[in-house]
Amino acid sequence: MNKLIAISSVFFLCLLSCHKDKDDDVFPALVTLKFNHSWDDTPITASNFNTIEFTNAHGEELSITKLRYLISKITFQKENGETYTLDGYNLVDITNGKNLSFTPKYAIPVGTYSRVFFTFGFDNEDNYNNYQDLNSESWNVPEMLGGGYHFMQLEGKFIDNTSTETGYAYHTIRAVDNTGPELVFEDTFFEVDLGEINLSKSTTFNINMNVSEWFKNPNTWDLNQLNNMLMPNYDAQILMYENGQSVFSLESIDQ
Repeated sequence: MNKLIAISSVFFLCLLSCHKDKDDDVFPALVTLKFNHSWDDTPITASNFNTIEFTNAHGEELSITKLRYLISKITFQKENGETYTLDGYNLVDITNGKNLSFTPKYAIPVGTYSRVFFTFGFDNEDNYNNYQDLNSESWNVPEMLGGGYHFMQLEGKFIDNTSTETGYAYHTIRAVDNTGPELVFEDTFFEVDLGEINLSKSTTFNINMNVSEWFKNPNTWDLNQLNNMLMPNYDAQILMYENGQSVFSLESIDQ
């Protein structure tokens, strides 16, 4: 599922120069992003799926049966504004244990970067390309909702206010209002900032997704009201975007 393309001509010049000069400022570093998952302080793996064992901020007990999400454009930015962007994407699939660790094909120069970040989902330029591998994963969005691709699929069951076990599908896409004569869009991809990093020749970023945050911060999520048909729900997509801002955190760095 990993797909990467060349980052820039500047990058290749840096790689060429490293053959002539082994200075640490240009010597290439290999980067790995490792994705872990939790419900607050409780780690989550696929072994926790399909059982009602979590409680959200609104008080609903729930399970997780599927969790997949897309990350793209890992970017390293220096103090002087120089950036290195690893174009491409990775579909993290906790359900099937796929792509939990992601090592881009290309390296970048070692050194200090004032900011390292990646995109949750696709920006608008990438979202409307045609990715056959994502199509085969049923990851695309219907044309009636503007096309493009999902950013996340989080599904499971919850105990509703009638004590009935009910399914939910918390799917995030680019927000779209299709109630009028023309589609109206709102960007809902966002950048996850990992902060300042001193990059060595081999660096692993241990990143955590706290799944409970999707349901509580800043919007307390009522699954009785918002559980299905969320993709065409413009307002719900904006709420998801707002809650997503606190979902990811950098746990540690291994060098």
